Amino acid sequence: MNRIVVADAGPLIALARIEHLSLLFALYGSVVVPEAVLAELSVGSDRPGARVLSAALAEGVIEPRALPRSCEADMAGLGRLLDAGESAAILLAQESQCRFLLIDERRGRQIARRLGIPVVGLAGVLLAAKQHGLLESVGSVLAALSRQGYRLSDALVAEVLRLAGETGRQDQ
Repeated sequence: MNRIVVADAGPLIALARIEHLSLLFALYGSVVVPEAVLAELSVGSDRPGARVLSAALAEGVIEPRALPRSCEADMAGLGRLLDAGESAAILLAQESQCRFLLIDERRGRQIARRLGIPVVGLAGVLLAAKQHGLLESVGSVLAALSRQGYRLSDALVAEVLRLAGETGRQDQ
């Protein structure tokens, strides 16, 4: 089963900013992004993480993909609820019957689930990385994400630390 992982921009940018984007590729080989998400990644800019994202694009581990024309009407409909990148990622995930959609935005996750798309957030990727021996501490990565302004609810952080077996840790 080598189905693709489709990603929204937020988790990719967050991982790139803390130099942990390689976790995704170690776990899943590559990720596919619609062109709208590629534009949001700002790979040619001076933004934090842009250099890491640009390198991943050049190496082919971030794979841009065009949405089929048949998605244009759905794109317009979703565009009333979500930004262009989230809308395109959901539609690409649906069209490709992906392994899962990597997205953290709450409304986007809800819509994707209603459409029957498997959804995983950045916290789920970190747990998988720890289970596969790619991370020693989920807490330290969550703390680095927080320092970069990536918001995860306190309840989610507590649950992820519990699942990672790090409930007594003070990495945050």
